[in-house]
Parts: sequence; structure tokens; C-alpha cells
Amino acid sequence: MYATERQELIERMLLESGRVGVLDLATQFDVTTETVRRDLDALERSGALRRVHGGAVALDRASTVEPSMADRIGAHSDSKRAIARRALDVLPEGFRGSIFFDAGTTTAAVADQLAPRLTSIRGTAEVVTHSLSLAAALAAADTVSLSIVGGRVRGVTAAAVGAETVRAISALRPDIAFLGTNALSAGFGASTPDPEEAAVKAAIVRSARRVVLLADESKFERERLVSFVGLADLDVLVTDARPPAVLADALRDADVEVWVG
Repeated sequence: MYATERQELIERMLLESGRVGVLDLATQFDVTTETVRRDLDALERSGALRRVHGGAVALDRASTVEPSMADRIGAHSDSKRAIARRALDVLPEGFRGSIFFDAGTTTAAVADQLAPRLTSIRGTAEVVTHSLSLAAALAAADTVSLSIVGGRVRGVTAAAVGAETVRAISALRPDIAFLGTNALSAGFGASTPDPEEAAVKAAIVRSARRVVLLADESKFERERLVSFVGLADLDVLVTDARPPAVLADALRDADVEVWVG
């Protein structure tokens, strides 16, 4: 088999599974590991993949990849709505309390359904967010009193970040925080590509009495550059599918409730 043929097959495998291993490829193609590493090096130079220890991952699994808000809004939209409906079960009948909304498209789906949920349970909420897009969606709700945390607005997420934002969040104690993530794994917890976003998310976790993490199954077994919370500091994971075995075991050991929408 020619090198170009092997490399085309490797690219197809990455599209299907997102990750390939050097030893597995060497066995499959009946070549040396050195040959496989040369193939992976060539594919990385062409922009087809990112090398990692023991193999390679698709570019969408690289640690600093972060899709724009426009790209994320339409992705997994049905799953996000289902997650949002299930996540709002955390609010009991007659809820009167405070909620912090993290930035993100899945948290936005929860925010979109918050007012009808509060009406149905005859509740009200003091809501705080650092997300401009979520604030706009919540501003007109009769059952919501809205506050916005300021700071430098990051264009990719349309949310405030920086030391001022972290200080403001640290002075709060919301009853519930709805938190988004770019990735979730057993060993690395929840992670995101940007250090400033991670600092804000970590501040939300420290401040909230109850942390509800929202993550569709596309986030499972992935890791981004910066971890902002370990599994032990989560209370509830709301998702659209049962986590894979290793992650499920880690969540159970950390006493995290898993709700599937």
C-alpha cells in the first residue's frame, strides 16, 4: 500500500472516530510504527490532524479549538432543547431563589425556557449572568429579576471575562448555577480552550451552592486546554445520552447525579 493510500484511510478513520493510535495503525496496515509516525507527521503538516501522545486526533478535538457562537447555535439543537427541559427540573414548585447562567448555547437553551418554567411552578428568580446574549433573552421575563456582571466582552462567546468579572462573581452566592462546557472527561473534568473563560467558569463553580453542568454527548471523552472544574465539585450533569463507561464510573464515584434529557 502506498503512503498516500494509507494517509487517506487514516483521514477516514479520524472522521469516524476522532482519534487514531500509532500501534493500532501499524498493526492494521502491517507496517512499522516509524512508518505510521511519518504518515501522521505528513498529515499534520497538511492540516488534516493534530498529533498527540501515542497517535493523533481530528482537528475539532485539538485542545484550543473553539467554534464561534454562530457555528454552535445550530449544532445539536434538538439535544440542547431536551437538556434544557430536563435541567429545569432542578427548580422545585414555588421556587424563589437565585440563578447564575454561564455563557454558551446550551445554557441559552435553558434561559429560553426559564420564564415558562417559572410560570408553571409559580416561581420567581433573581438571575445573574455575564453573557450579553442570555441577558437579552431574559430581560423581558416578568418572573425574572436580571443582573449583568460586567467586564471585557470576548467576541467568540459574547460574554464578559477578566479579573473584574471574576471578582464580581466571587462576591455572589447563587442557589443554582447552570454551567456549559466544551469538553468532559473522567480524568480532566470539564474544560474549555480559553484560560479567561476557564477562570470565569471556575469562579462560578466556587460561588454557587449547587452546580448543574450541561453537556451533550459530543463533549464526552474530550479535553480542551484548561480544566475549570473536577467531577467532585459538580452536583448534577444534564446530558442527552448515558456517558461512556469510564466517565460514568468516575461520575458515580464523585457522587454526581446524571440526568438524561
